[in-house]
Amino acid sequence: MTYVVICISALVVLGIVAAIANKYSSGCDAVVQPQADCGTCDGTNTKCEQECMLEASVKPIEYFDDEELDQYAGRPSDRYSDEEAEQFREVLYTMRPDEAPQWSRSLTLRGIAPPDQIKDELIMMIG
Repeated sequence: MTYVVICISALVVLGIVAAIANKYSSGCDAVVQPQADCGTCDGTNTKCEQECMLEASVKPIEYFDDEELDQYAGRPSDRYSDEEAEQFREVLYTMRPDEAPQWSRSLTLRGIAPPDQIKDELIMMIG
């Protein structure tokens, strides 16, 4: 019984010594990962994408000379004619590739689902 008490006491003392040594050690601090801003979200980090969507939802909606697309708000993505999808494609291919993620967010915030006909192209441009 005394052997068990001695072992437990020794473990407690070692724990206290380790805690004190850790507190006063001059080692490196923990590595802090830099926070990604919305300009660097690449779609691989869902937390980044969610935070950027929340941030974008409180800012004014950014338009890409595509105000005419607002007429499609609320329409399901599989209900576009080829002529209507061509309007989206025209906007998509007149912007810089690095603007595609912001345009996709803009459409989402405006309640506009991109047509199925251009989704692959949009994903390719974003990725």
